[in-house]
Amino acid sequence: MTTKLHVAVDSLGNPVRVILTAGQISDIGQAGALIKDQPAEFIVADKGYDSDAFIETITAQGSQAVIPPRANRLNPRTFDRHIYKDRNLIERFFCRIKQFRRIATRYDKLAQSFLSFVHLACAFVWLA
Repeated sequence: MTTKLHVAVDSLGNPVRVILTAGQISDIGQAGALIKDQPAEFIVADKGYDSDAFIETITAQGSQAVIPPRANRLNPRTFDRHIYKDRNLIERFFCRIKQFRRIATRYDKLAQSFLSFVHLACAFVWLA
């Protein structure tokens, strides 16, 4: 059994929403819940979030999608490569919370205990 963290961060790399799911759950399945009621000018994500339905959700929310198209798309969309460089904020966030050994190795047996410690690590990220 594995778990997966789905996280949304703000423009400074601070976490604003964390969702824990089973490891086999796809990223796009939690995408709508991550951005729900989160006002943003741009939503930056990787190719795993390239879905017409998710792009429509983003534009309906009043944001602009900065998501590169998957290689198998018949009609590739354009995206702002300069803004896409900010996607490293989420990568740096994960590197910061993996400094907590308990998160990196997943010591906790219960999902609730693990998620509680992830929230504690997120509080440390906000304070740093």
